[in-house]
Amino acid sequence: MPARKPLKVATFNINGVRTRLASLLAWLEREKPDVACLQELKAPDEAFPTEAIRDAGYGAIWHGQRSWNGVAILARGMEPLESRRGLPGDSGDTQSRYLEAAAHGLIVGCLYLPNGNPQPGPKFDYKLAWFDRFIEYAQGLIDSEHPVVLAGDYNVVPTDEDIYNPRSWRKDALLQPESRERYADLLAQGWTDSLRQQFGEERVYTFWDYFRQHWERNSGLRIDHLLLNRALAPRLKDAGVDRWVRALPHPSDHAPTWITLGHGKAG
Repeated sequence: MPARKPLKVATFNINGVRTRLASLLAWLEREKPDVACLQELKAPDEAFPTEAIRDAGYGAIWHGQRSWNGVAILARGMEPLESRRGLPGDSGDTQSRYLEAAAHGLIVGCLYLPNGNPQPGPKFDYKLAWFDRFIEYAQGLIDSEHPVVLAGDYNVVPTDEDIYNPRSWRKDALLQPESRERYADLLAQGWTDSLRQQFGEERVYTFWDYFRQHWERNSGLRIDHLLLNRALAPRLKDAGVDRWVRALPHPSDHAPTWITLGHGKAG
């Protein structure tokens, strides 16, 4: 029996699914992720490009919102089975930032954590409150016997090694001690930061601002993360960033970030 190909799971802040649809389809065709988590759809549910994505060979679920936010989970050759829409803990929160589904034998949580700028202020307060709810929810998944990946735009630069130069970003919500402490609290639960696990001390970026030639100078940040629970972490094989997508015309300011996983407990 031929060896099974590793499972590829990716996350991509698309920054407008209608605006970047051509880039999304080109990426799906070339890289063929088995699961793709999308953030910042910036489209209501009825405007999601269902037909184009199905024609590309993907089933999809999505949680849209007009002009802002929005998350989706795509699964190659199958329909994701939705298990949660939105985080528990705040019935008044109407922002579309979390979606969860079963796909290809995994539980996949797709998240778009609030940016939090400007800080201090109500947007930063919302970021921290949302983060706290997410940490509480993640605690229930870390010890699950099912393999779980929490993938998305966390809007957190975990350490100074995850940014080209922290000096000009010190006041940004992405680098605040409160943001970093909460990310560290997640890892302390037992989650594996898959890119850092794979790259060690090597600098790797997933986001390049549109301004001041940050892409051309490789002045990037690592804010897109794929965290693995204890049941899934031993299956990690590889990780990377599809930088070529960031170089396309009219790109998102993020590049797709991915991992590959072996099958079964032994990989």
